[in-house]
Amino acid sequence: MLLSRISRDVIGWLLIAMFLFLFFAVDFTNLASLKDAVPSDWRNVTVMFLSIFFEAIPFVLMGVFVSACIQTFISEHTIKKLIPKSPVLAIVPAALVGVIFPMCECVIIPVVRRLMQKGMPLHVGIVILVSAPILNPVVFASTYFAFRTTPHIAYYRMGLAFLVAVLIGIVMYVLFKNQQVLREHEVQDQAEHLHGGRFKRTMYHAADEFFDTGKYLLIGAFAASLFQTFFDRETLTHLASNTALSPLVMMAFGYVLSLCSEADAFIAASFNHAFPARSILAFLVFGPMLDFKNTLMLLAYFKKRFVLSFIFIVIMVVYAVVQIAM
Repeated sequence: MLLSRISRDVIGWLLIAMFLFLFFAVDFTNLASLKDAVPSDWRNVTVMFLSIFFEAIPFVLMGVFVSACIQTFISEHTIKKLIPKSPVLAIVPAALVGVIFPMCECVIIPVVRRLMQKGMPLHVGIVILVSAPILNPVVFASTYFAFRTTPHIAYYRMGLAFLVAVLIGIVMYVLFKNQQVLREHEVQDQAEHLHGGRFKRTMYHAADEFFDTGKYLLIGAFAASLFQTFFDRETLTHLASNTALSPLVMMAFGYVLSLCSEADAFIAASFNHAFPARSILAFLVFGPMLDFKNTLMLLAYFKKRFVLSFIFIVIMVVYAVVQIAM
């Protein structure tokens, strides 16, 4: 782990050095002649990629620092005290934990696992797991900014995410009650190996999370720009016009891209002209609840059979709510 951290630091300093060299030593005015040599489609990819990335990066930074502060300064016991003991009554405040303690999907799974180890009911933990990455101020702000021409998308996202989280909690309570679904072996968090003051630990957490989430933002922004530029418009129009299929397409896209919830709205906004609001909201609600990277984390912490059931429940509930509500 120490070697990987040193390698990461070295790469970071090399990238900074390269940026400073390019900024101060290279005359970019002489590169204008290359414009005609680059195909227009790839210039369009570059413009779209940069616009998506630079709009999203401030919210990613905000999100990782908030999550890092929570990881360092807020204990699981504090969160647990806010949850009512009644199984049914606990679902609603659990869905709103993210309003007070905003956490992205990269952080929430180990936090929920620790809470469940300390006695939190399964269905309450799952509600926190699916709601906290969406129902928080940072995500609302980024969504509102990304869809500033259609701000109602931000409000719909919050409302649908709350409804989906509550329904998932009810289904989990009915099907699993308080079964033991955690894997028996312990998975140590990287934070347990960190030493030093709280400020130092906060910086380490923020740096780790930024590198973890930043790579998915880069991949997502690049994939979205490629998709928008090269995907056949007739096929895109056909998928978007199919009210039954288009939400599933966008949900699958959200799953594969594995975007951070603080940045996914900017990717979704790039599809706003092609897909209807129903499909965009399916992407915005489903992605933070379930994607490729957190599926791997779920399989590390939870039993395989439960993870497969959880995946099926989330898909069905999100799809049904989006189709009925929109």
